[in-house]
Amino acid sequence: MNLLGTLAKISGMTTISRVLGFVRDTVIAQIFGSTAATDAFVVAFKLPNLLRRVFAEGAFSQAFVPILSEYKNNKSQDETISFVQHVAGMLFFAVFLVTLIGIIAAPWVIWICAPGFVAAADNDKFLLAVSLLKITFPYILLISLSSFVGSILNTFNRFTIPAFTPVFLNISMIFFAIVISPYLATPITALAWGVLIGGILQLSFQLPFLYRIGFLHLPKLNFHDSGVTRVLKQMLPAIFGVSVAQISLLINTIFASFLPDGSISWLYYADRLMELPTGVLGVALGTMLLPTLSKHSAGNNNQEFSALLDWGIRLTCLLALPAAIGLAVLSFPLISTLFMYRKFGLEDALMTQQALIAYTVGLIGLILIKVLAPGFYARQDIKTPVKVAVITLIFTQILNISLIWHFKHAGLALAIALGACLNATILYVLLRRRKIYQPQNGQKIFMLRIIIACVVMGLILYFLQYQNIYQLDWTHSATQRILQLFALIVVGVIAYFATLFGLGFRINQIRRIEK
Repeated sequence: MNLLGTLAKISGMTTISRVLGFVRDTVIAQIFGSTAATDAFVVAFKLPNLLRRVFAEGAFSQAFVPILSEYKNNKSQDETISFVQHVAGMLFFAVFLVTLIGIIAAPWVIWICAPGFVAAADNDKFLLAVSLLKITFPYILLISLSSFVGSILNTFNRFTIPAFTPVFLNISMIFFAIVISPYLATPITALAWGVLIGGILQLSFQLPFLYRIGFLHLPKLNFHDSGVTRVLKQMLPAIFGVSVAQISLLINTIFASFLPDGSISWLYYADRLMELPTGVLGVALGTMLLPTLSKHSAGNNNQEFSALLDWGIRLTCLLALPAAIGLAVLSFPLISTLFMYRKFGLEDALMTQQALIAYTVGLIGLILIKVLAPGFYARQDIKTPVKVAVITLIFTQILNISLIWHFKHAGLALAIALGACLNATILYVLLRRRKIYQPQNGQKIFMLRIIIACVVMGLILYFLQYQNIYQLDWTHSATQRILQLFALIVVGVIAYFATLFGLGFRINQIRRIEK
């Protein structure tokens, strides 16, 4: 298997989803703007989305995939199918209870996660958030099952199907926002229904592919299955280890709920822009690395294990560093092109820009975590990332308290960024100290070339943008903005890779073949 080619396919599918995600957010910004109602929806959507990342794509997948890989390589087909059925039964049982509790306790959940809504003079925002949460919360059950199916497909090298699946959520939300919302007394409610229907579509799309590999069987609840017990033991502590960024985002929502209206939405839009590189590269790398690293760990192939980690780290630096600089330098053109129409005004764009620039400080850290943490999880070492996550979480909250007074919502974004950098740094140091990972030859020269190319690209983009070649004029039409932004991006990509090639970089330096 050509890892670079496989990564390109996964990233391609993820890019389609992210682009549609931007279309979705552009539609939301145009129709609903950055209002109290939008803030209420963001909170109602963020909570099930957080649980999705914690239980489904986070702790669960990190605990489940290495053990499934072990069953696949060392057990019979029938034993593996039985294991999958029992895990499915336990997952459905647990998440169904969480969903039911979440719907019943919706007022208390909003009170805990957005106390500023309760403290506000106008209680309508709180009541709206509660009603929206009751609609969106079942999404966690649907997406957990969808992610479970995706984990199985990934283990059997069917990477592109799970990567394409999120497209259906975006399509559903766009449809409900444009077509359904005008007919509702509370238009923002359409987005909540779009989330729920999107979850149904995501799960339904993957089931035929699960059937093709012979794993579409009814779940079975078995509390005594040894494989399920192992997954649970790995999963419970892994919740912190893989989800610290999401927990930080939730705590940020608590802080931001006390800030002026629009603060939560500004952070949301900035975070959405960050999700393009973290999804296209970070999630794609993590998705592919975990089962492959698990295979090498099960076979005690330490040399290949280390080499694969090195490949992931180099690829992250090669693509994440220029992405961070590009997002920072082109922050205003990006935001104005994607969101600044109708109800999303200049102040919203400038406030979102502040949050985005702050977030970009931690982009490489956020992506490196997706590469480094699987180095521990593939070896079924849960405790180490958990300890690092706890340290990071405490550090982030100290920064939140310190930065929010002066930088407001941008300070909250900067705290998450710096926390991600700390998390990645500690993971990297521990992998080196324990001799799990040893850098391959030429890493320092490789990094020097990247840094020089990033500086060249950043200077060129800055010069073009502020020498009247790109006018910061929000009165331009959407077509003009798109063309100008596209031209800047193309120039940046050419400048970066031309500099790299001029310094001696060649594509075969990042090729890797897995048997």
